[in-house]
Formats: sequence, structure tokens, C-alpha cells
Amino acid sequence: MADRHPLLDRHGEALDLFGDRVHAVRDDQWGADTPCTDWSVRDLVNHLVSEQLWVAPMVRDGATVDFVGDAFDGDVLGLDPAASWDTAARGARAAFAAPDALERTVHLSFGDTAGRDYCTQLTTDLLVHAWDLSRAIGADEQLPDDLVDFAMREVTPYAAELEKSGLFAAPVQPPPGAYVQTKLLCLLGRRP
Repeated sequence: MADRHPLLDRHGEALDLFGDRVHAVRDDQWGADTPCTDWSVRDLVNHLVSEQLWVAPMVRDGATVDFVGDAFDGDVLGLDPAASWDTAARGARAAFAAPDALERTVHLSFGDTAGRDYCTQLTTDLLVHAWDLSRAIGADEQLPDDLVDFAMREVTPYAAELEKSGLFAAPVQPPPGAYVQTKLLCLLGRRP
């Protein structure tokens, strides 16, 4: 499609990357630790599935956090986590691809946000958590350069505020000569 926004391609690429890692999880790895403090592999995937489930009501329907309530709290993975991921990812992809979705106002917990900004935040979150999941299951930890560059541009302007949110660990000093991926991960409190 000629007028397709490039952000949709980045988002789709991040969904696919995380989905590939979800499908690589072996049955004996769901309880394994991840780089995310207090989260197992199952907890991490559950977080990302829940996050994708929020997209349709928030973007497509214009719902508020209060309206959605606790609909996506708890275990949303059921007996087949990979299938649950696939369903949630399809819904998020479709919601953002709808006409004018990126221009809509999304009513997030911290305030109204442009759909474009919401999609950007989720793309970055998918990318970083793909690394977390890769590390936890022993998969390839190399992230696509275009997504790493995209996320670095997105995160850098507000990086100092991330730790204050309580959702990110303190930044880690990257080693001298670190590649952009390592710098991004260190900025987000990871120890690559």
C-alpha cells in the first residue's frame, strides 16, 4: 500500500520478532527466569499478550482504562501461550492498521496520547522484551538494526524519566565502544 505509514512496518516487525521467540519457547522453559526482575518466561509473555489485547479497545474503540478495567489482568495465556500470543498480535496489528488509527487519541493511564506515540511505545517494548525472552530461552539475542535504531531514537529523549516511572531499572553504563543495541539495553537497565 503506497500510503502505509512506516511505523506500521516497524510495529509489525517487532510483533513478528517477539512472536518468533514465543514460538521458540520449549515446554520446560516457561518457568525460567528472565532479565526482568521477578518475571518468569511465562510472566513476560503474559505481559506482552496482555499489552497487545489492550490495543483494540483503546485504539479501535476509543475505550478508557477505566472502561476496560481488569479485563486483561491475570493469566491471559491459557493452555496454549503461543496461540494466545498469535491472537493478541493479530488484533493489535489490525487495530493499528485501521484507517486513521495512528492519528486517533488513545486514553492511556498517564493521559491522552496520540495513536502514533502509543504504537511507538509498544514497538519499543516488544523489541526490548524480545531480547529479554531471547536471553531467557537461549535464542539469538541479536536484534534487527533498524528496530534498534528506531527504539534508540524513541527512548533517548525521555530516558532519564524511565527509572522514575518504577517500570525500568536504573541505566547501566555501557562498555567503551558498545554497539547501539548494547547502549539501548543498558539505557533500559539491562546487563547485556
